[in-house]
Amino acid sequence: MESPRQAGVDPAETTLVAESREVPDASFRAFLAGRRAPRVHWAAPDGLEVVGAGEAVRLTGEGAERFETVRDAAETTFAGAETPDGAARPRFFGGAAFHDDHEPAPPWEGFPPAAFVLPRVQLVRTDEATHLTVVRVDGDRDALERDVERVAEEIAELPAMRPVGDPPGIVASRRTTTEAEWAAGIEAAIERIEAGDLRKVVLAVALAVTLEEKLTIPDTLERLRRSYPDCFRFLTQPSDEAGFFGVPPERLVRLDGRHARTEALAGTVARGETPEEDATLADSLLESEKLQHEQALVTEAIEEHLSPLGDVTVAEQGVRKLATVQHLHTPIEADLDGDRHVLDLVEALHPTPAMGGLPTATAERVIRETETFERGWYAAPVGWFDADGDGEFAVGIRSAVAGGRRATLFAGNGIVADSDPEAEWEEVGLKLEPILAALGD
Repeated sequence: MESPRQAGVDPAETTLVAESREVPDASFRAFLAGRRAPRVHWAAPDGLEVVGAGEAVRLTGEGAERFETVRDAAETTFAGAETPDGAARPRFFGGAAFHDDHEPAPPWEGFPPAAFVLPRVQLVRTDEATHLTVVRVDGDRDALERDVERVAEEIAELPAMRPVGDPPGIVASRRTTTEAEWAAGIEAAIERIEAGDLRKVVLAVALAVTLEEKLTIPDTLERLRRSYPDCFRFLTQPSDEAGFFGVPPERLVRLDGRHARTEALAGTVARGETPEEDATLADSLLESEKLQHEQALVTEAIEEHLSPLGDVTVAEQGVRKLATVQHLHTPIEADLDGDRHVLDLVEALHPTPAMGGLPTATAERVIRETETFERGWYAAPVGWFDADGDGEFAVGIRSAVAGGRRATLFAGNGIVADSDPEAEWEEVGLKLEPILAALGD
């Protein structure tokens, strides 16, 4: 197991200090554009938005114990730390790969099995104010005050708004899985489902894209914000070579104290061109035996994984409408029996049947045997946590890993007994549209 790394500093020898102050609102895109990697961005539909740059502390883990490794190292890092409370508190940002035995390879260079960064500089925007937080790991309060003054001056010079440039444009694109390979994979999965050793599996495709111009990720995220304001937005960029970003509609889990929130999201149809057509398509979600079965598998599995930790409440099912698609949606909450770290819940829930399948181990083997590409961090947890172990994670879908003039996009579908390969091929194309449109297609 890889030891946690802290920018070359042993966690036990780190004296973490941080200071924050309220600053005038500024363009978060301008902030990111003016900073070198590592860079992070997190925005939740409920209003919290954070950007960060620089590396005060970096924690990594690998193997089946990767979340535990990161959690323990983070607790050591935060022990005795002098940091602000409230919205401006320091946070670790990052995520993990879908498979715990992930090995970084193109296009996933720089993305280990699990990695989280505590930014040197963090900007937080809430409904009330914008706060700057600066972190040091040497305990030097005088130097920290100078850092805060310097960065605050830099923030004050940023524009409140930054024009969004044109999309880079797409020269060429190629699915790494052909339609024939896709159909064969689905048919093989259905045979296993009918044989009884598999109930559901999520199979995905990758789309390799060549861009006309070099990609500017902050501008791409802004285009995604305008098109998908009700989705999460994230960026984790360990180096200047490539970043992983997306607009997932699905929360994996949020933990506040002992209260956890998650959701089941499965089943997809397009939006209608008229209100009447839109309503008809939504009704088709609710009335589809196949999609209701798929949704029930996801809901039951989440409830089963959370029940040992506390009292679980499953709310009434509805339909979540996004810009181009709509999904079946079931909110789920849990009141935990004791104190937990959000990474404990991430570990318990990942991968949900909406991302992997059931039974989990069998589905993961089928994914390995079927998919023609490396998932990397696609369909895996991305998010943040703080010193108390509270935090929020989304599922890294509607996403791409990109840098320079190249991008790789990902999308997947849940396969059950009555799945139709042709219909699934069309549906997975719908899920590629958000990133494609932001890139200029």
